[in-house]
Amino acid sequence: MKIAIANDVAMAAEALRRVVASTAEHQVLWIARTGAEAVRMCADNRPDLILMDLNMPEMDGVEATRVIMEQSPCAILVVTGRPQDNVNQVFRALGAGALDVTATPVLQGQPGGDAELLAKIRTMDKLIRHSGGNQAMMPRTAANNNGSNVSNGSNGHAAAPDAPERVTSLLAIGASTGGPVAVSKMLAGWIPPRGCAIVVVQHIDQHFADNFARWLGEQLEMPVRAAEEGDELVAGTVLIAKSNDHLTLDQNYRLRYDANPKDYAYRPSVDVFFHCVAQHWKGETIGVLLTGMGRDGAEGLLAMRRAGQTTIAQDQASSAVYGMPRAAAELDAAQMILPLSKIGPILRSALGGRA
Repeated sequence: MKIAIANDVAMAAEALRRVVASTAEHQVLWIARTGAEAVRMCADNRPDLILMDLNMPEMDGVEATRVIMEQSPCAILVVTGRPQDNVNQVFRALGAGALDVTATPVLQGQPGGDAELLAKIRTMDKLIRHSGGNQAMMPRTAANNNGSNVSNGSNGHAAAPDAPERVTSLLAIGASTGGPVAVSKMLAGWIPPRGCAIVVVQHIDQHFADNFARWLGEQLEMPVRAAEEGDELVAGTVLIAKSNDHLTLDQNYRLRYDANPKDYAYRPSVDVFFHCVAQHWKGETIGVLLTGMGRDGAEGLLAMRRAGQTTIAQDQASSAVYGMPRAAAELDAAQMILPLSKIGPILRSALGGRA
């Protein structure tokens, strides 16, 4: 795999170069010292994967990611020092089209950084090959979400009742590239009706899942937290898949984590969760498949439709990467294919609740 590096810190760039060069299957294609230089070099010589820092002169990593995804789309992995200290920037980059995030090995100050980065690169390689290469990274349009900040709500406005509320409806959401911002925009300003539970399966590293839950909670008018092993569905609360294992729903409506299928490139898998919902959940259900690279979630969404559940996929114009929703459209898995701005109103109309 041809890998590019965008990092203005010489020590960090050299550490990344050495990690990539330590394997026979990867090569460093170029090294950019600024975001603007990364944009130019990507246009001239597009790599399979870019290791993108967030803080660079001329143009930061968020804006560089946005421009590259518009002009010369390719897979981008955010590699930056202490990503937990740059949560807002990280999710802006993920909203702009980056696939995942990890810490720069030389800066994270703990052993195993090289191995963690190589594991990420191997995962990216599997995703790219499974998705048909970088031609699957569809260019963004002016109608698209640009990864900018979402105005903050106040987490937890809808106070939880003293006794657990019976769950009668389920909103199941799957997302990948560009998903964090898409999920926040879709659910922003909405307080779901009584009895409605929401579960989000977002492709994101397990080490950053809690940060995702906290960040999303700042955008919404309802509580958000990571789902723990054995949790029941919770009315009025968004539960986030938090493990690299797959989130499942059993016949007793409890959430579990399962490592199988172990060889599946997408972790946690939207397909696995959607199939569980189709098989076990008997109440009112809506499945939504949002922007993302690859095909994960399409077959699961089809299973939900065949089970008589309502299914929605995001359209091409509003997707950061039109991979997963396109796969759903090709399978006729989605009853509705809608721009992101229309999905929220449809949910409110179908499920109720209030603004």
